[in-house]
Amino acid sequence: MYIINDIVYAGEPEPVISICGVRPLENYHLWLRFSTGETKIFDVEPLLKLPVFKPLSDPEVFKGVYIDYGTAVWNDGEIDIDPETMYKQGNTVLQ
Repeated sequence: MYIINDIVYAGEPEPVISICGVRPLENYHLWLRFSTGETKIFDVEPLLKLPVFKPLSDPEVFKGVYIDYGTAVWNDGEIDIDPETMYKQGNTVLQ
């Protein structure tokens, strides 16, 4: 049980997921290391059809990914993808 803003919740709080490492790969994929220690591959290509992610279709812009406050970002922070989304939809890398 835990309390947030005077509301009581059952169970344990979800850990905050953040990105600790990122590398652009071929075909609009990202290699990611998360705060959990896990590494995953995330496919950005399905997002490129959305207007907000259109600039990432330029390979040079895509390669400019970096981490800002635990989130993968591009274009000086104008474009980002939620770390929890990348964690849930990413494919685990076997080590």
